Amino acid sequence: MLAVWAAPNVSVLNFTIGATLTLVLGLEIWQALLVVLASQLLWIFPGIVAISGPAAGTSGSVVQRAMYGVHGNRIVIALFGWFISGVLLALNWVASSFMGAELLSRWGMSDHTLALVMVTLVVSAVTVLVAVFGHALILRSYMVVTVALLVVFLAVVGFIAPQIDWSFAQPEPLTGVALWSSITIAFAILASTPLSYSNSADIARYPPRSTKPSHTIAATAFGGAIPCLFFTGVGVLLGGAVDPASIDIGVEYALLEMIPAWLGPIFVLAVIVNTIALNGMTTYTASMALQAIGVPIPRIPSAILIGILGTVFTLVLVTSTNLIDAVNLLLQFLLVISAPTMAVYVTDIILRRNRYDSEGLFDTTRTGPFWYRGGFGIAGLAAAILGGVGAALFLSTDIWTGPLAEALGFIDLSAPVGMVVASAAYTLLAGRQVREQVIR
Repeated sequence: MLAVWAAPNVSVLNFTIGATLTLVLGLEIWQALLVVLASQLLWIFPGIVAISGPAAGTSGSVVQRAMYGVHGNRIVIALFGWFISGVLLALNWVASSFMGAELLSRWGMSDHTLALVMVTLVVSAVTVLVAVFGHALILRSYMVVTVALLVVFLAVVGFIAPQIDWSFAQPEPLTGVALWSSITIAFAILASTPLSYSNSADIARYPPRSTKPSHTIAATAFGGAIPCLFFTGVGVLLGGAVDPASIDIGVEYALLEMIPAWLGPIFVLAVIVNTIALNGMTTYTASMALQAIGVPIPRIPSAILIGILGTVFTLVLVTSTNLIDAVNLLLQFLLVISAPTMAVYVTDIILRRNRYDSEGLFDTTRTGPFWYRGGFGIAGLAAAILGGVGAALFLSTDIWTGPLAEALGFIDLSAPVGMVVASAAYTLLAGRQVREQVIR
């Protein structure tokens, strides 16, 4: 299972995000590396969520009925498990589209927009095929994919390492509120990745219930954190080696200039394979979301639909923005939903001591244990909404800055506030009810 999580996180996006911390946010290398390290601790949350899969014997989309109710869960899954999955697909396809199009341009294709569209369509089609073949293909192939990607990305790191300016320092070092603003925004951008994996139970649900929860948590957390930590750290160092003007076109282009010509196509292919690996998982879990909310549609047509949605989002992004702006903006805004829903999920597991009524989760009648009030788990929905409001109030982006973030000098506390508020609210509103369900 460690390889399943490592494969999609050996990603060129980590290079781009890491370089953002120094080139855009103005952090010193040591400051940025500390933020990267701190953010990777959040992978413990997808690890905890993963243990609910074997305990309940089903996907996270179904497990969350225990938090939001039968009908309430449909709202959450429709928003996060399906629509937001389309956004996540686009976020990752954008990287491969830009790099693939750049390679085609260097090979003589003059129409850059056409190249972007072609790469996007091909990559999205292959990704949907991976999702169609499903969980078995993912488990069988991702160890090989992980090793292959690791070899290619380490080769890239080996060629760019001598070009890194190890003595890099910002011409105007940040201090005071400006420094803390950059640190917290950087943390929010990095936190979005681990907090978006509330689908981790889907991958972990197939091992037997006898699997030690600690092993599941460790495999999930380390599988995601280790490659993110290493390659984002390399991206931070890149910030001292590339021209700041490269931000306008994307750090991935600068990377192609820093490696041998023969390695360029291999690197681009690795980026595309990585994107397919990550989005194959996302499409697979999202394809089950419609079924979880009661839409009578087979998984394969559902996977095709989510693929089309992600493709549309990707085409809009690649034809209207650059990679680094799209990545940073989407990652921060995702926290408004991902931080509180992750917090509610983890809190429920802790309160319930990871004991789920498997049969009750599939009882969608009025007499079922998770019908609550009219099919809505008011406590869970209220906690998620309150957490989302808290996150939005402390969010700091170029498009939206919450009033409380602005009052603090553009300090972004969206991730911790969203999680703390949602967890506290859920414990207060649902704690007694959850404990009674466990006792019964």
